[in-house]
Amino acid sequence: MSRAVLSLGSNLGDRLAHLRAAVDGFRPWLLAASPVYETAPWGVTDQDDFLNAVLLVEGDLDEWGWLRRGQELERAAGRVRERRWGPRTLDVDVVAVDEVRSEDPELLLPHPGAHERATVLAPWLDVDPDAVLPGRGRVADLLSGLDLSGVRRLEVAL
Repeated sequence: MSRAVLSLGSNLGDRLAHLRAAVDGFRPWLLAASPVYETAPWGVTDQDDFLNAVLLVEGDLDEWGWLRRGQELERAAGRVRERRWGPRTLDVDVVAVDEVRSEDPELLLPHPGAHERATVLAPWLDVDPDAVLPGRGRVADLLSGLDLSGVRRLEVAL
């Protein structure tokens, strides 16, 4: 049994439908789904804005099971990996799984960029105000040190 934090993002096609499909794909394990945020692109900035959300899930999957399920949902959404941080129909990142640490290049845990991404921290804080990113500290403290321009909470349900 494990508990995981998953980050969702989409900036191609029907962005909201892609996020909702991911929520449905994790429904058997879903504890909470954050509000949706619209955010400026990160990394590669010459692309459309993203919709982002965070899911809290719990179940009989381990960290690799969460990763594989996310990859299945990305494929179902038509995800094509042409360039790192480029546009995508659906991105599912495993941010943290309990206190698991992984140095495997395919699954780095906790997610190495999560502590500097408001696209992850803001929605995570909405569903878990006491959240802690293992090895980095309280999510509220991490978020307070970031620039939140370009991050806008939408009144849209998943």
